Amino acid sequence: MNIVIINGPNLNFLGIREPDVYGTQTLEEIETKIEEYAEIQKINCSFFQSNSEGELIDRIQQAHLDKVDGIVLNPAAYTHYSYAIHDALKAVDVPTVEVHLSAIHTRESFRKESVIAPACIGQISGFGPTGYLLAIHALKEVIK
Repeated sequence: MNIVIINGPNLNFLGIREPDVYGTQTLEEIETKIEEYAEIQKINCSFFQSNSEGELIDRIQQAHLDKVDGIVLNPAAYTHYSYAIHDALKAVDVPTVEVHLSAIHTRESFRKESVIAPACIGQISGFGPTGYLLAIHALKEVIK
């Protein structure tokens, strides 16, 4: 099984950016934990992060061309307004789980709505880096 983990804007600053909200682990540390979990689950994971909406869309489309089995997507701030990412997910029809480190529904009012979620099979929010592992587990269960 092949899964791509796609991370959006500012996630390259994890560990620096608002550690009281997003934790102290860096994106690289989170990716290492994901790799360890994926290896145990016999899942191949690749990683992509960009601060650019267009690059995220390109990677989603490439996931379709690469015939990946699933996507774990943390669209970050694009969650709340990127209909372009929503449309890309609908176009590729690759099972996708939306992940957020923080509990977006308990934060500022603008963070409570996701325009991405309707294009996904599910959303995981508020479990910190463990959310990525939960998303991988969910994809494995849905895909098998």
